[in-house]
Amino acid sequence: MGVMSDSWIIKMAKKGMIEPFQAEQVAKGVISSGVSSYGYDMRLAQEFKIFKPTAVEIVDPKDFTDAHFTEVKGKDCLIPPNSYVLARSMEYFRIPRDIMTITFGKSTYARSGIIVNVTPFEPEWEGFVTISIANLTPKPAKLYGGEGIAQVIFLKAEQVCKTSYADKKGKYQAQKNITLAKIKK
Repeated sequence: MGVMSDSWIIKMAKKGMIEPFQAEQVAKGVISSGVSSYGYDMRLAQEFKIFKPTAVEIVDPKDFTDAHFTEVKGKDCLIPPNSYVLARSMEYFRIPRDIMTITFGKSTYARSGIIVNVTPFEPEWEGFVTISIANLTPKPAKLYGGEGIAQVIFLKAEQVCKTSYADKKGKYQAQKNITLAKIKK
């Protein structure tokens, strides 16, 4: 596998891999987003699901519903102390069959005690990215919708995969909203 450069990312974005696409890095006065040297800094949409710890006795990924969250829409969101929110990317991604991604949270947030978790985008996965963002501090933490949240690194395989996410009919394929954990039955 090899890491893909900014020129490859721009070329693929023109083919609809990332929409809306920000071809240049935007950083002045905001948490940076757009194309970087070997990746793409995706942005947060302005919608969030804040976890309500009083709604559950035990956190169980097999038993999560919207009742466990408070929905918030707006330019920013406060994460309660020692809690987390679910959010989604502004960008819709369409990953080619010979590409896989890994994603890392922005260092600006990490240095503030805010940890971003995003799972890899498998070959032929598409959708808005559901992002889990944890506040490790004992104080409320602020997120900014419309600004950078994480960097996506694109890895090109030496050969096309045998079975893609689309082939498996993955449970998170083509998600349009913040999507809670799903267990196939």
